[in-house]
Amino acid sequence: MVSFEHYNVYNCPSPYLLQMQLAPVRLSELHSDLKIQEKDELQWKKLKAEGMDEDGEREAKLRRNFNIILAKYGMDGKKDTRTLDSNRLKDHDVKEGDTFDDPKLDKLWNKAKTSGKFSDEELQTLQREFQHHKDKINEYNIVMDTVSRTEEIHKNVISPLEGDMKEHVLHQKHSDLKQRMRNLNQGFERLRKITHEGYSADSEFKEPRVIELWEMAKRSNLSEDELDSLKEELRHFETKVEKHQHYQEQLELSHQKLKHVEALGDKDHIMRNKEKYNTLAEKAREMGYKMKKHLQDLTNKISRNGLQHNEL
Repeated sequence: MVSFEHYNVYNCPSPYLLQMQLAPVRLSELHSDLKIQEKDELQWKKLKAEGMDEDGEREAKLRRNFNIILAKYGMDGKKDTRTLDSNRLKDHDVKEGDTFDDPKLDKLWNKAKTSGKFSDEELQTLQREFQHHKDKINEYNIVMDTVSRTEEIHKNVISPLEGDMKEHVLHQKHSDLKQRMRNLNQGFERLRKITHEGYSADSEFKEPRVIELWEMAKRSNLSEDELDSLKEELRHFETKVEKHQHYQEQLELSHQKLKHVEALGDKDHIMRNKEKYNTLAEKAREMGYKMKKHLQDLTNKISRNGLQHNEL
């Protein structure tokens, strides 16, 4: 089996990251995703040293997640042609005024905006849900890209043993795609229902990732007591998500202010604003990692109760 060490995300040179010109919040998100990936990679290496993962399933999943990160942040070294492929979920020409670059989502969003069923705050919450669904569509398209590449490689297999291993990896990727499509369909149905009916007064949560976890939990084999316990944990998690979003907003504001101050040329003022910006950036990265790790743990906890795991 090929070593996974060349995939070590922290071997990526920082000048390359700087050249990408990512916005501060996106750079913070990338840092969190890479830290989670590195932690999962170290855990896999320990399992491999103990003779586990003989079928390569965990390694394939790590590679798949890493490919998602590369494509998500434009680090895969190719132009983003996914949106131009008619086989993908998006198969339309982008029109002026489109918000989510997806005809079904844009139509549903425009209907929600003009329905009069939502307050300004509820519309902001709903927009985050729509954006989360768009992100899930993008991830689906990325995974489908990797499946297509694996199928091309599979055609060039020489030895039967190598063929069996690649066949297994391909099967895992197809299973992942099917699960992601099921989740997308369920997510869209939820958006459609909310758009038609509005938010109910007894809505449990507001944050899209928390809502998705709660919907997963209700479809799992958890008992009523376990659901009650999980609901409380999800409330704490939602507070963590909201706090992280607050720091992301502050980071973006700090970045805008720093650019303004740099244009004025006051060195002392620049230094003070840089210190504040760096402090906020570090805090956002730290909170982003903790939030995503908690999200991963909650997802695994729910999936162990009869629901196939789906990365969020």
